[in-house]
Amino acid sequence: MDEPDPKVIRAAAGGDEAAFTEIMRSSQAHVWRFLRHLLGDDELAADVTQETFVRVHGAIDRFQHQARFSTWLFRIARNAAIDEQRRGARRRRLQDAIARPRPAPDASLGTEVRAALSTLSPRLREAFVLVEVFGQPYQEAADVLGVPVGTVKSRVFRARVELVDWFDAGAGTEGGHGG
Repeated sequence: MDEPDPKVIRAAAGGDEAAFTEIMRSSQAHVWRFLRHLLGDDELAADVTQETFVRVHGAIDRFQHQARFSTWLFRIARNAAIDEQRRGARRRRLQDAIARPRPAPDASLGTEVRAALSTLSPRLREAFVLVEVFGQPYQEAADVLGVPVGTVKSRVFRARVELVDWFDAGAGTEGGHGG
């Protein structure tokens, strides 16, 4: 990958959208290929490439010119990929917990999920829904809720534990939580 001209980087950092577009066009394919190898999925790599450039756009004014631009760019892409893998792992864990076999064949998944969520305190439920249902990053959820990021992480973790316990206890079966 050819390094962008430092003048173009400075112009983009100063808000010149044409300069930013030039940087993006010259490096987008390289970022996508990098992410494709990390993630193993073309569509996911495309999504994370887009997320990478959103992050770059928001942070380019903080690029220090101490390292190569491509190094900085690939670090952002790598972090975006790691974040996406973490979100995917959380979704899979939740889906696994929810998808456990249930003896009541007529119980709908949506009804059980709503019932399980209703057992959570409002604080746990709102954090969980923002992060796990709407896919918001912890920081955005923290901004929405007006609490520190660590508080959101703690609430989401506690919500997951309580939901798994609820399903393990036999939700939707006789003698369970549902019914």
